[in-house]
Amino acid sequence: MIGIDELDVKGRRVFVRADLNVPLDGETITDDGRIRASVPTIKKLLERGAKVIVGAHLGRPKGAPTPKYSLAPVSRRLAELLGEDVAFATDVVGESAVSVTEALQDGQVALLENLRFEPGEESKDDAVRGEFADKLAALADLYVGDGFGAVHRKHASVYDVPQRLPHAAGDLVLTEVEVLKKLTEDPARPYVVVLGGAKVSDKLGVIANLLAKVDRLLIGGGMAYTFLKAQGHEVGNSLLQEDQLDQVRGFLNEAASRGVDLVLPVDVLAATHFAVDAPHEVVDATAIPADREGLDIGPKTRELFAAKLADAETVFWNGPMGVFEFEAFSGGTRAVAEALVRSGAFTVVGGGDSAAAVRLLGLPEDGFSHISTGGGASLEYLEGKTLPGLAALEA
Repeated sequence: MIGIDELDVKGRRVFVRADLNVPLDGETITDDGRIRASVPTIKKLLERGAKVIVGAHLGRPKGAPTPKYSLAPVSRRLAELLGEDVAFATDVVGESAVSVTEALQDGQVALLENLRFEPGEESKDDAVRGEFADKLAALADLYVGDGFGAVHRKHASVYDVPQRLPHAAGDLVLTEVEVLKKLTEDPARPYVVVLGGAKVSDKLGVIANLLAKVDRLLIGGGMAYTFLKAQGHEVGNSLLQEDQLDQVRGFLNEAASRGVDLVLPVDVLAATHFAVDAPHEVVDATAIPADREGLDIGPKTRELFAAKLADAETVFWNGPMGVFEFEAFSGGTRAVAEALVRSGAFTVVGGGDSAAAVRLLGLPEDGFSHISTGGGASLEYLEGKTLPGLAALEA
């Protein structure tokens, strides 16, 4: 992949595929991390005299204009962060997009409406996707892929448009790939991976691939209960994927045979029900009452996980340890994050809920070596998969 420094952008229209998929409460952005991460590449292009056309998605509008998924609030926040006016096209490749992009002067920026308002963006039909890609490509002279959170998607703006225009990777994507190579090619050891989140099924591929690479694998969050059940323990009403039990038993056996230290919770916060104010108590992880559900790792597990991270040289963390959005059940996620901040390791937070948790809990972002903008993309890279957006940029 070449970077944007190798492109002659002055006076040219540059389509930047960014990742601006931020959480919204009505029209209020509750976490602008992805917008902030997109700013450096856009600024660099503007400073070099490019006419920048930003394309991005928000949510899952299913191929039709949906007001609650409009990028209008994002456009306003992007303008604030850039300190520049951002022209906003009220469609993607229609009259507004054409007039807004044609009116751009050197050093000016426009944002198209949500790419996923067009059915061609996510179509599985190559011809349908290609037809939409032709219209997007017609708006610009050059393509810059900078939306790392979308590079695992074979979507028109990610995969097809760079095949139609001279292209380069944005600085954000180059940084993400450089970091992930450090995790996959020759990581400093001990190499510890911390996985949480709700479902084992979301992490099957990455667990299978990492068991051959890591020294320790710490499992928390909702997925831990399927591991505990696979060991024969009662998990009460805790989140459980019965259909994954055989797969998980296989992971436990493989970890043992490879000498990987696979660490599960030893205690949990067991609540009467799933609610912000649910009564709860600390119980042994092997004896969760039948009428309770685990919503966070307990204090002994927090200490255990911190100890397992203390001497690490490389750490990758993806997924919260509990329901971090509820203050009573955020302690486990906070404990893991603080252990990473204390460590002298090369620490990577794998995007998604983990990155959101760092910001929600008010932890210093510069306390981590890298906070990824792409949860799913990071995981698929660590699985060893070919990511369509990266493949297109490398071509």
